[in-house]
Amino acid sequence: MLEVFVALWHSLPLVLQVGFKIAAILFPLLGMVAYYTFAERKVIGYMQLRVGPNRVGPRGWLQPIADAVKLMFKEIIIPTNAERQLFLIAPVLALAPALAAWAVVPFTDTLVLADIDASLLFVLALTSLGVYGVIIAGWASNSKYAFLGAMRSAAQIVAYEIAMGFALVGVLMAGGSLNLGEIIRAQEGTVLSWFWLPLFPLFLVYLISGFAETNRSPFDVAEGESEIVAGFHVEYSGIAFGIFFVAEYANMVLIAALTVILFFGGWLSPLQGITGLEGSLLAQPSFGWLASKMLFFMFFFLWSRATFPRYRYDQIMRLGWKVFIPITIVWIGVEAVMSYMDIGPWA
Repeated sequence: MLEVFVALWHSLPLVLQVGFKIAAILFPLLGMVAYYTFAERKVIGYMQLRVGPNRVGPRGWLQPIADAVKLMFKEIIIPTNAERQLFLIAPVLALAPALAAWAVVPFTDTLVLADIDASLLFVLALTSLGVYGVIIAGWASNSKYAFLGAMRSAAQIVAYEIAMGFALVGVLMAGGSLNLGEIIRAQEGTVLSWFWLPLFPLFLVYLISGFAETNRSPFDVAEGESEIVAGFHVEYSGIAFGIFFVAEYANMVLIAALTVILFFGGWLSPLQGITGLEGSLLAQPSFGWLASKMLFFMFFFLWSRATFPRYRYDQIMRLGWKVFIPITIVWIGVEAVMSYMDIGPWA
């Protein structure tokens, strides 16, 4: 039976094969994003001693589907003085990079859609593109609130993109490759071989910059409800608003996946290298380990939203420019010294 399936697969045109692979990544990802919104409402509800959504379906499990259907059937209202074409293109520009970046994410040692050598560079370039959707949405809406939100978001993303880039330079130096799969293989060994330990300051900078990049609490000044209504997507409704919503959560899932891949050994098992567990199933690298580590960091995004108050805008800018960028530059210098003296991953 398996041989028949393999033969059928190889007989398909290359375009169809790639299409099926994209669908196999895209549909589970969109399902995860939908239920991530549900998880957020539930988790924050329990943290605030509430129940959260519990009406649609058993224990509220159908709530994301109900929300999606509602947004699909709502009218997209375009403001009278808005730039129509740009207004409609902006949500797509926000979502497309968040989905396209998954093309180079390795799920296991062999399971990756496009195993390119410069995959780290590809991810960095695509995550930088998301800001254009935000800027265009704010400008095309022809609303002062939306434009303020867009300008805040652009300045914030530019500030933290630099720190994030420097953190990735540190990972590149430790892994010796721009290929995400090779970076994971460079972390083989015990938990102490993973890059979170020798690159701990860069890991913290990358994770916190991930919060700022995705406009999540406590860095959500771009859509600060108490100050500028809803920020850059204040004029959006219906499915266009829904796409912005999906883009935000897809970016959060992507940041969680990249944090795991770059600093926590990706698909590698934390039990690897422990005496007596070498042949154990739990010590084997698998997609399950990648998924469980991702879920922890996805939970961390929700936890922080329920815990921390929003930063003031000038504090965000100061943290990005005056704290994170100097820390990353200094640690890259420290890495160079460690590499020269054969300490850490370079030993």
